[in-house]
Amino acid sequence: MTLQEYDYARESPSKLAASCLLLALIMKNLGGWTPTLEYYSGYSSQDLHPLVKRLNFLLTYQPYDKLKAVRTKYSHRVFFEVAKVTPMDMLKLEETLKSC
Repeated sequence: MTLQEYDYARESPSKLAASCLLLALIMKNLGGWTPTLEYYSGYSSQDLHPLVKRLNFLLTYQPYDKLKAVRTKYSHRVFFEVAKVTPMDMLKLEETLKSC
């Protein structure tokens, strides 16, 4: 979804990918940021917290404008309907990130 958002263009692709992974791990209750993930990504959990919050905000308040191609594409079964995943409550995310 960040492909169509200019604000995310200034972010490092590796940091964006790591933040997306951390958000997905939290959303699916699959654990947090492990030392192995930190070693191979080069990012600590705290480095990713601000971007994780922004990503969840993007999921929560999706802009409904003319640019819907990516959202539509990833709403199909073949892509496991990831565009339809319910975002986390912002307060719950904040609490979870504090414990990471």
